[in-house]
Amino acid sequence: MRTTWPQALAWRLRRHLLDPVGTGSSADVVGTLGAVPAHPDDAAELAVRVRRQESDGGDVARALADGTLIKSFAFRGATHLMTPEHAAAFLALRASSRMWELPSWQTFYGLAPDDWPPLRHVVRDALADGPLTVPALGEAVVADPRYRHLAQTFADGPWTLLKAFAWQGDLCFGPDEDGQTTFQRLDDNPRWTGLLDLDAAGARAVEAYLRAYGPTTARHLQYWLGEGLGSGRRNVQRWVADLGDRLAEVDVDGEPAALLRDDLDELAAASPSHSLRLLPRYDQWVLGPGTADAHVVPPERRAVVSRGAAVVVVGGVVHGTWSLDGDDVRVDWFSGRSAAREALDDEVGRLAAIVGRPLRPPEVP
Repeated sequence: MRTTWPQALAWRLRRHLLDPVGTGSSADVVGTLGAVPAHPDDAAELAVRVRRQESDGGDVARALADGTLIKSFAFRGATHLMTPEHAAAFLALRASSRMWELPSWQTFYGLAPDDWPPLRHVVRDALADGPLTVPALGEAVVADPRYRHLAQTFADGPWTLLKAFAWQGDLCFGPDEDGQTTFQRLDDNPRWTGLLDLDAAGARAVEAYLRAYGPTTARHLQYWLGEGLGSGRRNVQRWVADLGDRLAEVDVDGEPAALLRDDLDELAAASPSHSLRLLPRYDQWVLGPGTADAHVVPPERRAVVSRGAAVVVVGGVVHGTWSLDGDDVRVDWFSGRSAAREALDDEVGRLAAIVGRPLRPPEVP
């Protein structure tokens, strides 16, 4: 099948609930995207709400509280919002690298591989009665003489150490307590069913990526699962191969790409989009394919987007960056790019409804 990049991006905008905007819940949005960066909180909330026709402030927090979403360390070790179903796959892939067994980890933390099973038991026991702040969790861990040497780690900042427990499904972030981060047992969430088997996790992760970020290439999949979660190239290649005839090749303006076969008809029916969206910094629209994808981010503007600028997307392509100056929306259009006055006014109106106050749109050059 042959298609064009404007068509492909229009199909992807639909999958990202950006054109048209979706009608589902916060969990539906996060499940569709696979994962959403959870930091900073305001960007995470906006990333979800711009994809919903109707939403209220605090919806993400309520989804975390009822367990339809979890917050944990995932891609590139950063914090992400995920559904329990996707977390079962993504965390399994991240855990499979067993980074805590690297010589550097053993030396730095003074923990041998066989120290981890009892340490994990200590951590889970500490959280058995509910969420704990990081200092409180540290106190519980170092109270065990075997792990007293970790006191300095908890004092200095144990975030890297805690990732190993998150990846193995022992804990996830809990609700903040007086402005302090807490952690809670992941298996306290009734929707959590445990980590998937590695190959089942790989299959689910590959399919989830193709559903949201196709048409895609082996390079993009390796970026998402390899660089993002530490999956080995051979494993990723095997998981793709296992799709067999469920996978179809697509020619996108002369570039070979892949898509799930049952999505071909929807792609063929897609018409180029002219929708304008104001997306927050670190939005999955650019992080999913990567800021190096020139079809989404102009190469000469990659640096500013990678550093976390909020982006103006027109027809799926980043046309500029935006910011708020009080109640004024400021847009820095990239050279030779702009948008229709009506489209920008409409999107600023949507943003105003989300943030709950009137906003003034900028002039369109």
